[in-house]
Amino acid sequence: MLSTIRSIKLKWSPIFTRTIQTFPCLKHDTMFVHRDTPEDNPDIPFEFTDDNKKRIQAILGLYPEGHKRGAMMPLLDLAQRQVGGWLPLSAMHKVAEILNLPRMRVYEVATFYTMFIRKPVGKYHVQVCTTTPCWLRGSDEVLNTIKSELNIKVGETTTDKLFTLSEVECLGACVNAPMVQINDDYYEDLTVEDTKSILNDLKLGKRPAPGPRSGRYACEPRGGLTSLTSEPPGPGFKVRPDL
Repeated sequence: MLSTIRSIKLKWSPIFTRTIQTFPCLKHDTMFVHRDTPEDNPDIPFEFTDDNKKRIQAILGLYPEGHKRGAMMPLLDLAQRQVGGWLPLSAMHKVAEILNLPRMRVYEVATFYTMFIRKPVGKYHVQVCTTTPCWLRGSDEVLNTIKSELNIKVGETTTDKLFTLSEVECLGACVNAPMVQINDDYYEDLTVEDTKSILNDLKLGKRPAPGPRSGRYACEPRGGLTSLTSEPPGPGFKVRPDL
């Protein structure tokens, strides 16, 4: 990819030269422009289940009259979960119908937020964070391990429809880097062996315990507390005597 870098030299003065480099645009592994497919086209009917219809009424009740469109993201998430982890076009149309909105308003939201998946995914959607903190802690090794163990590339799904692999930006667990998100669970402080163990458990139908794999409870310092290690001082501590 970097072989396509082009260098352009701009001369600002007889004694000064500045080099500007341009890089090819990096693309997401998901295409957000809709294209009709056998599994995703407007002719496929979609209806919320009876249980989800009750949830919809509860969600709408949280928003005052005239502001029901604020429920769009919760309803899209509900539709995505019902379908099985991705959001078809007909589900977006149903949300637009419920909220009495133009379909374009729903398209805009569904294609802006990467939490909404626009193509079918496997039972386990493995999202690997490769942003700087995770990369510094070895996310490339974790990603390559997943590719090798599942024999798929980023954006692909295994032939048994069990796993889909995605590469994502920051998932907000930088202190526990490297980490991956699998469906709704975070797996943190990962090593290559941890990654293999998690995938093997999922293949066997088990649910690996989410959270840090290093023994930490959450995101506390690895070496123990570095502050608040003693009783706090009482009132008047270090206050001038004349005050």
